[in-house]
Amino acid sequence: MKLNFPERWFVNSPVRRIGQHLVMQWFRRTVALKPGSTSLEVGCGRGVGAKLIYDTYQPTQLYLLDLDLRMIQKANQRRNGQNEDRIYFCVGDAVRLPFRDDSMDAVFGFGFLHHVPAWQEGLTEVARVLKHGGVYFMEEYYPSLYQNFITKHIVVHPDKNRFTSQELRQAFEDSNLALTHTFELKRMGILGVGVKADSQSISCKRHEDACQVVLD
Repeated sequence: MKLNFPERWFVNSPVRRIGQHLVMQWFRRTVALKPGSTSLEVGCGRGVGAKLIYDTYQPTQLYLLDLDLRMIQKANQRRNGQNEDRIYFCVGDAVRLPFRDDSMDAVFGFGFLHHVPAWQEGLTEVARVLKHGGVYFMEEYYPSLYQNFITKHIVVHPDKNRFTSQELRQAFEDSNLALTHTFELKRMGILGVGVKADSQSISCKRHEDACQVVLD
C-alpha cells in the first residue's frame, strides 16, 4: 500500500530521519554482517535508510525497492551519482520480490511490513530471498500505534489482517526465521533481527544466544 500525503511527509521529515539513525545504531550494535554483502531494502522511500545501510555495512551490492515510483526517483536523486556501481533501484511489490531464492545476505525493513495487506506473504518473500544464515533487520509498528482514534484519521493503513506481537512472532517461526534479538514496546512496535535457518553468515556482537527486551 502506498503512503498518503501526511505519512509521506512524516517519513521524509527530520524527525523520522533521526529515528532511523537510532534504529540503525541498534542494528549495528546487535549484528555485524560479513564484509561485501548483497543487501536489499524493502520500502526504501527517499533513500535515508539506504545511506545508513551503506555507511554502516558497506555492502558490495545494495538493492532498493519501493512500490511508489516517486520514492524511487527521490532515492536516486539523493544518491547524486555516488556509488553508481553498487546501488540498484527497483519499483516492486513486497509480496512479489523480483529477486531469486537465496540471493540476499541481508534484508532491511524500516517499517514496511505493516503497510502490506497480506503481510504474511511479505514476510515469506523476505525469507525466500535470504540465503541460509541471512539476516532480516526489522523495524515494525503495531495497530495500537497507527490505528488509534487520532492516527487512523491522519494516516492510511490496511484495516484488516493486522499483526500483534504474538502473531508476528508466530509468522517468523512459520517463515523459518529465528528472532535472535528483539527490542519491543508492547503498545507501539518492535525492533528485531531474524536469521534464516543457520546463523553462520553473521557474527553476533553479544555472547548470548538470544537477547530479548520487552517494555510495557
